[in-house]
Amino acid sequence: MLIVGLGNIGKEYENTRHNVGFFAVDTLADELNLKFDKKQCKSLLARRMKDNLILQKPTTYMNLSGLAVKEGLNLYKMTAEDLVVIYDDIDLPLGEVRYRTKGSAGTHNGMRNIIAEIGTTEFQRIRIGIGKPPNKEMELASFVLGKISKEEMVDMKVAVEEAVKRAIEIIEKA
Repeated sequence: MLIVGLGNIGKEYENTRHNVGFFAVDTLADELNLKFDKKQCKSLLARRMKDNLILQKPTTYMNLSGLAVKEGLNLYKMTAEDLVVIYDDIDLPLGEVRYRTKGSAGTHNGMRNIIAEIGTTEFQRIRIGIGKPPNKEMELASFVLGKISKEEMVDMKVAVEEAVKRAIEIIEKA
């Protein structure tokens, strides 16, 4: 199973809304006592080889995440059925978590690129709500790349824990 957390690499992107997928797979790795100790497939990888579980954090930046996901699936001889993507979603209220087995990319460019690269919408995803910009004048990019406030972090941590719990359930069923 390949579990991918979406985000952007680099200090300037730490603690931003767009990196919630990274937060989730980092938390999942901690729960499973795994370390992101391999650089391969345009990604940082944490692996548990006994059951072919791979956690992936693409280093391609968000909009090209599909390149890394496709390489990961190919390297580990997996299909879209083996894929779970965890990512931020502006169309969900802050802290809400939703699980789906298929669907469109919505407004998410990283998901759009994954779908384009692997050629299907039929894969599992865990969406973590980050809410909408506080006003209509704020650019979407500024909002998603903005830092999570202390107040928002309370809800975000609960959502990440819920997403990790869901990911563990998926792993256990595989």
